Order: sequence, then C-alpha cells, then structure tokens
Amino acid sequence: MLLLSFAAILLVAVLVSALAHRTILSTAALFLVAGFALGEGTTGVLHLQAESPIVAQLAELALFAVLFTDGMRVGWADLRSAWRLPGRALGWGLPLTLLVTAVLAHYVAGLDWAEALLVGAILAPTDPVFAAALVGNDKVPARLRHLLNVESGVNDGLALPFVVVLLAVAAGSDDLHLGELATELAVGLAIGVLVPLAAIALERTRFFAASAAYAPLNGVAIGLLVLALGKATHGNLFLAAFAAGITVATFGPRERAAFEHFGENVAELLKLAALLVFGALISPEFLGEIPWTGWVFAALAIVVARPVALWVSFLRSGLSLREQAAAMWFGPKGFASVVYGLLVLEAGIGAADEVFHLVALTIVISILAHSSTDVVVARAFDESSEVPNWHGVLRRMRRSRRGAAVPQQPRAAVGTGGPDTDGGDGGTTDDGVPTDPQARTK
Repeated sequence: MLLLSFAAILLVAVLVSALAHRTILSTAALFLVAGFALGEGTTGVLHLQAESPIVAQLAELALFAVLFTDGMRVGWADLRSAWRLPGRALGWGLPLTLLVTAVLAHYVAGLDWAEALLVGAILAPTDPVFAAALVGNDKVPARLRHLLNVESGVNDGLALPFVVVLLAVAAGSDDLHLGELATELAVGLAIGVLVPLAAIALERTRFFAASAAYAPLNGVAIGLLVLALGKATHGNLFLAAFAAGITVATFGPRERAAFEHFGENVAELLKLAALLVFGALISPEFLGEIPWTGWVFAALAIVVARPVALWVSFLRSGLSLREQAAAMWFGPKGFASVVYGLLVLEAGIGAADEVFHLVALTIVISILAHSSTDVVVARAFDESSEVPNWHGVLRRMRRSRRGAAVPQQPRAAVGTGGPDTDGGDGGTTDDGVPTDPQARTK
C-alpha cells in the first residue's frame, strides 16, 4: 500500500509540477498532506508508527542524498572565497537559534531547561529542500543562494553533537560521550573526502574509464560507498555526505556534470517518499494531543527564533534588507530535525513524547509555510517586478499627449539603450561568488 500510494501521488505531482513551479502550490506539501490523509489515524490506508524502522531509515537516506547533491553545487574554491556570510550564519546564527528556541520551549511550552535546550538543538538545522524555488533561482543574488545552501549543508552535522550531548543530559547520564562525538565527526569528514578522491583518481588512470552509459552511476557508487562506510564505522553520515559532494565538485567536474541531473532526481524521489511517510505519522489525534501552548511555541519558533538570530548575525554584513529578510525567513525545518526527533523517541527519556510532538508540529508548519512561499519571495528579486505595470502605460500616455500638443516639431526618438542602472554587467559579488548578467524582461 505504501508503494501504491507513493506511485499514485507521484503521478499527480508530476502532472501539477508545472503549475507548482509558478504558484504557491508545493509538491512537498502535497506529499505531506497526502501522508496525513492516508495515515493510520485518518483513513488507515498506511499503517506506520514513529517506531517503524522504515520511518527513520527513509528520513536518514533522504537527508543523506539531499546533502550529497547539495554539496556538489559548492566546490572548495567557492567555500574558501565566499565563507564570510555562511560563517556568520553558522558561527552566530546556529547557536543563537538554538538558544532562542530553547527559551521559547521553556517559557511558552513549559519544558524543563534540559528538554528545552534539546528541542532547540533539534530545530536549529535548516533544509533548503523546502525553499527550492529560492535556492535554485538565478534571479536571486548568488551570495544569498550560496549562503542558504552552504549553511543548510553544514549545520545538520554541526547540530548533531548538541543533540546527543543534550539527550544524555536530559536522560540524566553522567557520560556525555564527547570523545565519541569528536570521533564520529572526524571519521565522517575523512570518509567524505577520501572516498571520492580515491574514486576520481582511479577513473583517471590508464587502466580504468567510465563509459557514457555508466558515467552517471559513478556518483551513485561514490555516494553509496560513503553511506556504507559511514554506517559501518559509525561516522557522521550527514557531514560525510556534504563533504563528499564538495570533494566531487572540487576535484571531479566531469563526474559532477555526469551525475548532476540523475542525482537530483534520485534525491527528489527519496525526499518525497520521506515526506509521505512523515505525513502518515501525523493524525488528528496526534495534533489534538498538543496543547495550545505547543501551537504557540511552534509558530514562534518559525517566525521569531531564526529571524532574531540571523538579524544579530548579519549586523554590518553588507546584505541588503531584502536579502536579510529572505535569509531570516527561509530557515525551514526538514529531514535532519525529523531524524533527530526520532532519536529522542528511541532514547526513551521522560519527556520524549512531548518533545517529539513539539518537533513534529513545528516541522509540519514549517514545510507548509516555507514550501508555499519560496516562489513568492523569489519573485521579489525579479527586477522587472520592481516596476509597476502601469508605469509604462502612463509614460506612453504622457508622450502621446505631448506629441499631439506640438505636432510641428519633430520628436526625438526615445532610445532604450544606455547603461544598465541595475548593474547587470556581471562580475563577482563582494564575497567572491560569480554572478551572471541578467537581461531585463519587458
């Protein structure tokens, strides 16, 4: 039934994808709502529980694929030359978001400080998947797209140590496992760098070569090997995935080009399947168990926590107000938060059920809100949208009136040439991110 449901909803999503691309309709929200409608607590078509193995496995696999493909969009040269803004978001924005969310969880939702800080750590990571129209739109400034993509790729792995430590604190454990956490991060980073380097080096020897038909599978093989080694060695999978993508983008441009479209399609399928499964966990009964303070917390966690944190982080950063507003709003909660929330259930702490309810509700609201507004915000960066439609009509009316009043005097042709006052001459941003010339539409 899960396969049948996914196939049917996928067909519907394909048929409405063109409409969703230019409107607030979201295919991500479609799968989430469909999962809610088919879940055991609603119609009972899908029999899934939070403890079902497929839930955690699919969410983890989807997050790995998304981070791997996101990393391929960012090479090491881009990171090195344009790290200033992502560094602010990670160095200041991530811990501030954690703290503000924890304060809200303590004073609004009524959690103890240990559980409140745990909720803050779970909801601190962001996911660009639900802001795809913004991150993938060439009209959005390159430095903003770069900021959101790098931040979301790195903060998943950075938040994991906080989650594990705070989970141990909430459970009352004396051993915080700091040494194991450091080892997991180091092993994940090593796997993410060394495996792609070895694969690329082997392909470039005179003994090996990938055929045109198998070239796209090179990226699949690298990703699967990184995933398998990360599982076997207990390395940080999310940091390994993002590091592997960056390594391929840096040292294997040919492999990156061959894998790009195929990899994005695979990541998209896994993402949609995970959304369907996650939606099936949410039911009217599940939502009814959350008190009104939990709903208030979820709303404030989205509209207050990240905006306040990034406003402080980007003081005197050089970002325009419009860019700052977009970065502050697009902090969607995604698969990393789902995976970390499931870790809480597995740990069995006293407030595990309450924590998971708050996390799940915040994720649902975030997916619906952010995936439905990415197109709207992206259009705000369209230069042609800055000039009202009535402006050209009014100008032509005024010109025609002047021509009718003085018919005997030849009128100079009004040219449309001249320098572009919008600065569409290409070049690079102040962060070293290359920009492409953009022609103004009429």
